[in-house]
Amino acid sequence: MACDVSSAPELDQNDYDADEQVKIICLGDSAVGKSKLMERFLMDKYRPHQLSTYALTLYKHTATVGNKTVAVDFWDTAGQERFQSMHPSYYHKAHACIMVFDVQRKITYKNLANWYKELREYRPEIPCCVVANKIDVDLKVTQRSFNFGKKQALPFYFVSAADGTNVVKMFREMIARAVDYKQNPSDFMDEVLQELENFDLEKKEENSETDEDGLKAESPDEE
Repeated sequence: MACDVSSAPELDQNDYDADEQVKIICLGDSAVGKSKLMERFLMDKYRPHQLSTYALTLYKHTATVGNKTVAVDFWDTAGQERFQSMHPSYYHKAHACIMVFDVQRKITYKNLANWYKELREYRPEIPCCVVANKIDVDLKVTQRSFNFGKKQALPFYFVSAADGTNVVKMFREMIARAVDYKQNPSDFMDEVLQELENFDLEKKEENSETDEDGLKAESPDEE
């Protein structure tokens, strides 16, 4: 399992408390094109910050929503999805989620249910969308009905990271939804996760003090 990304100095998640900064996460199986979609959207302007130690890649972007300039951090899995589960800190303080599957691989569509279930365990209320990627391989897939999004009342996009179809539209709409959610949050899981983190820190401090007391007790008296 990946290390706790919230402990990384480059990833102070308290930054996401600021009004002008949002965090958008991507979910989905390996090789469905999550990174390619981000790179297509950001093109030459993107600056991926790969933190392999923490099993994620950050893509930073500046967007204008209404009359407000917003700093957007896109979080990509960078291999964590191979475990079929993400570290809780990946979801921490996220304001929106983009779930991606490969239209050429049925299993990646079936697995959306698992990703969505895990997402809602940590972020019950944040906006989420379903993205059908790689439609350029066979445009006939756009005539098929993918019901998962409808069942969950989620926006659905047919996209292509290869030729850019609907990529900008999808990202811009999700950024707007993330900003809207941040202005009207309804999740309580961040508070729960924060309490757990504080509890872990207190436990570590207690253990450290206990270890120090033990060492003092074992040390011979100084003459």
